[in-house]
Formats: sequence, C-alpha cells, structure tokens
Amino acid sequence: MKAAIISDTHSYFDEMIANNCSLCDEIWHAGDIGDLALFDRLAAIKPLRAVYGNIDGHELRSFLPEVQKFSVEGLKVIMTHIGGYPGRYEKKVREWLLHEQADIFISGHSHILKVMPDKAHNLLHINPGAAGKYGLHKVRTMIIIDISDRKIRDLKVIELGKRGII
Repeated sequence: MKAAIISDTHSYFDEMIANNCSLCDEIWHAGDIGDLALFDRLAAIKPLRAVYGNIDGHELRSFLPEVQKFSVEGLKVIMTHIGGYPGRYEKKVREWLLHEQADIFISGHSHILKVMPDKAHNLLHINPGAAGKYGLHKVRTMIIIDISDRKIRDLKVIELGKRGII
C-alpha cells in the first residue's frame, strides 16, 4: 500500500501534487488544506484521509476531525496537524501516543520536513513539510510511503519545486 503524505497546501494545487498522488493508493493530508475545492480535487484523485489544520475554516472543520487514528497493513497511524516532535510533543499528542501504541505519527504545521524515529514511543515521526506556496519554507515537499506486511518498505521525499514568491 502506497500513501502520499502531504500537509500545508493552503489552497495551492499543481500538477506535481496531482501526479505524485495519482501513483499512490491513498492520500493522507495532515491539515491546513485551505479550502473545500482543494479537498475535493485531492479526493477525486485517490481516497483521502485528512485532518483539519489551524487555518482551515468552518466548512472543512464541519466534517474533518482534529485527529485520525487508523491502521494500514497492520501498522497503526495517528495523524494530526499540530503535533510537535519527539521529546516535545503537544500535551494531547503525548496522551494519544501513551494510550494508542502507534507505529507512525504524522503531523504538519511547521512547514519543516522531518522524518525521525521516536525511540521513547517506538514509532516513526513524519512531518511531510509543506506542499503549498504559503509560508517560510523554501522548497515544497511531500512524502510517499510504501507499507506492507507491518513494515515500511520504502519512504521517498518528493521535492515539488521552489515555494516561489506570494
């Protein structure tokens, strides 16, 4: 099973995002989608799991959760927008991780791509960076992860191009 992991699109969509997402079985969006039109465009490509982010308005918050907890190929995934990092998680994230025994924790918000092990919780932390053009990041990024038989078989960082000037 391949998943495209993106975050912080802030209503921005281009063919690079579409092309990479179309290669996957699912799209996982870690918040700050931007608007319903972008959500619908992504959902038209592949099945979409998403959470709302701090810039997402009432329309998206009316049907998206703050946190997604799901299993894929035997691995438990927790995804939220504002999560922090190993050793510096948000309080509610620490509680989820203590009770849920996740294998993968995904968050966005910082616009900084990071993939790092969390030995204290025995999981992989993933922040895919930002796929949109709004923010201080220099390069737009996303991640493609390949999971099978309770293992991450491959993880690719995709550079989508320079952020550009807004």
